[in-house]
Amino acid sequence: MKRLLLVPVLLSFSVPALARLPCEDLKSTIAAGLDAKHITGYTLEVVAKGESKDAKVVGTCDGGTREIVYRKAGK
Repeated sequence: MKRLLLVPVLLSFSVPALARLPCEDLKSTIAAGLDAKHITGYTLEVVAKGESKDAKVVGTCDGGTREIVYRKAGK
């Protein structure tokens, strides 16, 4: 039971660390994960926080000031 409680605590430490990553590094990591799952026909774009419009936010970077958004190609 203690191990189950430990997981959310550990995740809370990792999320802020990811937000501090440079945007291009995080974008490359996300792209590698999508490619590994054989997902094609997408674009990843770095935008200012809050300007994602119709795209799905898949990460934050540069201290939470920018977001990486995912769009299907052609949309």
